Amino acid sequence: MAENENGADRSEDPTQKKLDEALERGDVAKSQEVNTWFIIAGSTLILMSFSGSMSSGLQTSLRGFLANAHDIPVDGRGIMRMTTTLGFELLAAIGIPFLVLVLAAIAGNMVQHRLVWSMESLKLKFSKISPGAGFKRMFSKQALANFAKGLIKLALIGTVMTMMLWPERRRLDTMVTIDPAALLPLIRTLALGVMGTVVAILAIIAAADYLFQYREWYERQKMSLQEIKDEFKQSEGDPMIKGRIRQMRLARMKKRMIAEVPKASVIITNPTHFAVALQYERGMNAPLCVAKGMDAVALKIREIAAKHNIPIVENPPLARALHATVEIDREIPTEHYKAVAEVIGYVMKLRKAVSR
Repeated sequence: MAENENGADRSEDPTQKKLDEALERGDVAKSQEVNTWFIIAGSTLILMSFSGSMSSGLQTSLRGFLANAHDIPVDGRGIMRMTTTLGFELLAAIGIPFLVLVLAAIAGNMVQHRLVWSMESLKLKFSKISPGAGFKRMFSKQALANFAKGLIKLALIGTVMTMMLWPERRRLDTMVTIDPAALLPLIRTLALGVMGTVVAILAIIAAADYLFQYREWYERQKMSLQEIKDEFKQSEGDPMIKGRIRQMRLARMKKRMIAEVPKASVIITNPTHFAVALQYERGMNAPLCVAKGMDAVALKIREIAAKHNIPIVENPPLARALHATVEIDREIPTEHYKAVAEVIGYVMKLRKAVSR
């Protein structure tokens, strides 16, 4: 039992049903590093494409505000109007960059899995607040991997930033003396260089982390042989129950078929192994099979036929052929018309002879 609980015997690949259920619960393969990469890449794109328009828009707004500060009323209504105006101008300046960041955050999730709406993660679970469970999570494989990943990120990014900024150390010292108008382009160039390098490094880390997270998620979804059998029973039905239902259906068919035997015009037998009951009346296109069977069923058909004075004709080849080819409540195949017509003709002659 302990082995089952720990999932040690879960060596089988998960079924599609198991993966779909995990998705419905919100249990998906997800790497936070991929989200981080998309947000930083989006920030870099904003810095490259919108930093000039953002700074000029804000600069124009603030310049006008500072130049006309003495004319701005300081009563409640004036302060509210000024705050509203500045707010709209700020939104106009950062609206598109903010939208880019939102789309980047959404894209970071959607490249990993399709959009999922699940309330499962919001449900209260005592395991989330249990000190013992929390201690296990702190020293779990996932926590150790995150710790190692954080150290690697700090080391790589710190090393690269040092290598990039070290040659610029003399120019950085003199930045305090540079005119602000010339300082902003310099800072933008340095920031783009650093952020571009960070994006490249995080792309490698994000790809590796996603593969690791996917492998861990897939391992969690693995199933035991018993779980696969149970799922098959739930989806396809218990074989024992299905067999019982099939037996009951066959029994009802047999009972209904036996009840149709008195309608037969002739019974063609093997003589003991097969029996086929045929009905024929004037106006019918071809004789109709109302019942057929082997061994015990054939014996029952002959018994009923004897009670109702239905002629029984022994013709082993024809009985076997009809039993193999004709279905209940269906007309006989055309290839047997001639042989069956001879039998029915013989039966009709007998009836005429008896009626005389």
